[in-house]
Amino acid sequence: MKPLEGRVAVVAGATRGAGRGIARALAEAGAFVWCTGRSAAGQRGMDRAETVDETVALIEAAGGRGVTVRVDHTREEDVAALAARVRQESGRLDVLVNSVWGADPMIDWGKRFWEIDLAKLRAYVDQTMLSHLITSRHMAPMIVEAGRGLIVEVIDGHFAGYRGHVLYDMTKAGLARMAYGMAVELVNTGVTALSVSPGFLRSEAVLEHFGVTEDTWREAIAKDAYFEESETPFLVGRAVAALAADPDVRRKAGTICFASDIAREYGFADVDGRVPDFPKLFDANMKTLAGKVELDATERWLMSARYWQIHQDPARRELAVELAKALGLEGLGPGLSPSLAPATGST
Repeated sequence: MKPLEGRVAVVAGATRGAGRGIARALAEAGAFVWCTGRSAAGQRGMDRAETVDETVALIEAAGGRGVTVRVDHTREEDVAALAARVRQESGRLDVLVNSVWGADPMIDWGKRFWEIDLAKLRAYVDQTMLSHLITSRHMAPMIVEAGRGLIVEVIDGHFAGYRGHVLYDMTKAGLARMAYGMAVELVNTGVTALSVSPGFLRSEAVLEHFGVTEDTWREAIAKDAYFEESETPFLVGRAVAALAADPDVRRKAGTICFASDIAREYGFADVDGRVPDFPKLFDANMKTLAGKVELDATERWLMSARYWQIHQDPARRELAVELAKALGLEGLGPGLSPSLAPATGST
């Protein structure tokens, strides 16, 4: 079945990771995919070997259709030229996916906000956020004119809490908010905007970090037990494809969609037949750790990271309270620590 046969998609940031997985899945579903990125033949990015040309080669090898366009999405003239070419050669646009990132080298995860290098700030914001707005600004008119279609912001995490670094958190939360704002402004146009997040993604860089391949990824579980619930970039790709094919996708306008939740809702799986549930595993392990008398440094770090992710989530209030007690955070203000008083029926 090719539910997206005849449709046209642009995946901005299709070079690697989630962007590559989404481009391949959209093509697998029948769409013609314009794959963009800065890393094309003869030009590399992020000190990585992947190129957007390789993404298109993988699409074509699987029987799909796509084309490479080298685009720097921080440059408005590049994006405007892309929009003009899509309009001229394809005559329509049904799906826009903003998956531009490439900012890993700009973040020092060990620095707090008063220690960050401000010299990198403008380039970081341009690359991670402004690029998305520029792209949507120039590509959306084609979708709006047609009165149907989907705009997707690829983010990290479907929780309301903190993502571990002020710049990273600002970007990923900001992109979700951007999708929400676009959804509001797209009301009555027939076009839907939303955010999609993968889980523990087995990207090229992550596989390399663990010293495994996609065929041998289970060997890394011994190094990190959470890797057992990881997923390939195809899962988030198939999530985007399923949303794009859903005639009633507008009911999700402005929301944050988690890839494995979408898989369970729409009835598809990752390429290995699994539907991972990373949050369930993480929360179960945190509940176990909360009952320990003493925590080592790694355990405390993991517990703290999960607490800051979920502490604003009413559905996880019980676990957040347990973690707050274990971490000694009961004395913080209500915006940072869940109330330890019994829950009431009101919100």
